[in-house]
Amino acid sequence: MSGLSWKKIGRFDRILEPHFEGQLSDYVTDLDWSPDGKILAASSAAGEIVCWQEKDTLITLQASTGKSIDCLSFSSSGEFLAAGGQDGRVRVWRDCQLIATLENAPAWVDRLAWSPTGNYLAFSLGRYVQVWDANSSSVVTTLNFETSSVLSLAWHPSGEYLAIGGYQGVKTWNRADWDEDPHVLDIPSASLAIAWSRDGNYLASGNLDRTVDVFKWGYPYPWKMQGFPGKVRQLAWSNRATANGAPLLAVASGENIIAWEKQTSDDKGWDGWMLEVHSDAVSAIAFQPGTLLLASAAEDGKVCLWPQAEQAKQVLEGATSGFSSLAWHPQGQQLAAGGQNGELLVWSKSLRGRGFGG
Repeated sequence: MSGLSWKKIGRFDRILEPHFEGQLSDYVTDLDWSPDGKILAASSAAGEIVCWQEKDTLITLQASTGKSIDCLSFSSSGEFLAAGGQDGRVRVWRDCQLIATLENAPAWVDRLAWSPTGNYLAFSLGRYVQVWDANSSSVVTTLNFETSSVLSLAWHPSGEYLAIGGYQGVKTWNRADWDEDPHVLDIPSASLAIAWSRDGNYLASGNLDRTVDVFKWGYPYPWKMQGFPGKVRQLAWSNRATANGAPLLAVASGENIIAWEKQTSDDKGWDGWMLEVHSDAVSAIAFQPGTLLLASAAEDGKVCLWPQAEQAKQVLEGATSGFSSLAWHPQGQQLAAGGQNGELLVWSKSLRGRGFGG
């Protein structure tokens, strides 16, 4: 990877402090905050779905079923919470009341996402993606990816486009006309993870062949980053731009994290640097909203905080067998993480911390 340098651990500052600790019965598979930050939802490999509210204990929406819940998400309005998993059902709650169960057996629903601008829920069904309208309780469209099972999906920040990744590329459909042929971004192997930058100008694809492709809206050719130690499943964009006007891109592959910064001119591409602390596979990465502070969770039992996506300034612990997931509070004041033994941890901003946010 050209231009690659190393960033090691620096002086520890206390950025976050322990706030809450709960327990699920199995591996925490997913986490999501409601848009107003008042509720944290978590799911487990045992099929549990719980909600945590400030100063309250965990509220159980669904007890263990023996079949995993693999994905959950709040709608952009905060009105709905959806979850999907091994049993093929997509369940939707409003105000902690189950209002819809979409039966899709024997498909395994492991990807879902709400439109950022409306109550449209997209979820994977093998080679297909269905889009369901919560307002009318009806399926709007069924999209056929064709070449493989759906491996990733993401709405454009405007809500106008839905990107779907899988074998040999990423296909993007226009919500204005679902029947129109999708725009295809060719990738030689398979797209395992896709992520739009918050401004909607860039789409990143983490790939099976140990590469990352970054596509710029309206730019004919992608930038390709290569040389990663393994397949790329974790991507994160900062929603704050750097001095050159573009956001940072963080990529996790194996135990490695690489941060990438676009150069001023498109033809100069991107420069990257390695963030080195973790000793086992990185399971999740996310930038704090509005800042360049990167959080990473790994199977080594560490959550690391990297201001400016450079030197690690704090290491958080609490999951003895490793961490599986993490999620920032929408206002960035708290960080939640899930563990492989079912630990659910929340840290809050330290009043004594300096340089919070990065």
